[in-house]
Amino acid sequence: MAGAVRGDGLRVYTLRPRRTLGRNIGFSIAALLLPIVATQLWILDPSSAWWLFAWAAAIIAALLVFAWIAYQRTQASVSRYGIVERGFFGGTYTVAARDIATVLRVQLYQGNSLDTSQELFVVSRNGRGVFRMRGRFWNTSTMDRIAGILDVNETVRADPVTLAELRETDPNLLYWFERRSLTR
Repeated sequence: MAGAVRGDGLRVYTLRPRRTLGRNIGFSIAALLLPIVATQLWILDPSSAWWLFAWAAAIIAALLVFAWIAYQRTQASVSRYGIVERGFFGGTYTVAARDIATVLRVQLYQGNSLDTSQELFVVSRNGRGVFRMRGRFWNTSTMDRIAGILDVNETVRADPVTLAELRETDPNLLYWFERRSLTR
């Protein structure tokens, strides 16, 4: 005889990146590829080099389908027990709640402009960034839910910072390729 389950059970929130991002990237790729395809058709002799054009088009189409599927599969599942992230390249990363110390929110300047983007860092007990949400990919309302779901304190830095400042103050939050400056 099966027993009844009482209480709320395990609540897992599945978070996905902005869906409008896929459409915007798709339009950008089309705007880039259409002139290239048109140039190939104009320059190549269709009677003798059609196979070259067909192979190039097939490879480009396969890469686009792969990228679209990878984007659609990207998600983060968050519960009070931790985070399971499935990234764009298919890797799955898990962070247990016992390893999470805090959530940090930062306004980060974008490039050489005054525009900022909200960044959320989930910080482990040893001070390393174990999960990151960039404002370009994730909605602010989605970021607002993370600290509450994980049941940890959230720190919000009041002043925007540049990547160089973040590299100096908190290099362990950044990806490996962001920790080095190209201007040194």
